[in-house]
Amino acid sequence: MTDDADTPAKAKPRHSGHRDRLRERAALGGIEALPDYELLEMLLFRSIPYKDTKPLAKDLLARFGGLEGIGAATHEAVEDQIAKSMGYARGKASRAAALDLRLIFAVAQRVAKEPAAKRPVISSWTALLAYVRIALQHEPREQFRVLYLDKKNQLILDEVQNRGTVDHAPVYPREVVRRALELSSSALILVHNHPSGDPTPSRADIDMTRQVIEAGRALHVEVHDHLIVGRDGVASFKQLGLM
Repeated sequence: MTDDADTPAKAKPRHSGHRDRLRERAALGGIEALPDYELLEMLLFRSIPYKDTKPLAKDLLARFGGLEGIGAATHEAVEDQIAKSMGYARGKASRAAALDLRLIFAVAQRVAKEPAAKRPVISSWTALLAYVRIALQHEPREQFRVLYLDKKNQLILDEVQNRGTVDHAPVYPREVVRRALELSSSALILVHNHPSGDPTPSRADIDMTRQVIEAGRALHVEVHDHLIVGRDGVASFKQLGLM
């Protein structure tokens, strides 16, 4: 097998007619009307100019469970699937296509973060939930993050405190609060994911949260909430009456 980078640069794409028709449909009917596989197919046009990208788009969606899953997957996993679907040996073309997709999803994640960052977090709860779901819903390993807030509940920093295994990310309550003092943060929101998909808090989650609350209380740092993200939704400790 060979990388499609060997294809002559001046060759006309074999699927240019189909691509033109798909672009016209998007322009006339609205991009929002396109199914996920066609959106993904169009994103891949520029990365893979000489082959039909529809089968690849469908393979990626099937492998990773949807667009969010593709965005959360590692570069290596996406590149492997691209190479497998397109019949490449892993090389320049598969790396470029995987990087293009990572860039697109990184932009989408930042767009989702902007409303939470520009307005007080507590009054932007819907935007905040959308952001944490995009950031963590399909993470294959547990990740613990802290959103540090100022006195107006404006976001100062979204910081990854720790990355762990498929079911555990170690958390050190005093380090969480110490970092708040460094940032002059008066409040925070704890966020982590459950790669199993079920956002239900575990006993360990509840105990750790209480330890952070106690450590913060002594230094006048308030814990507004602890959000657990899973594929089945987002659990809020405050809404569940756990804090």
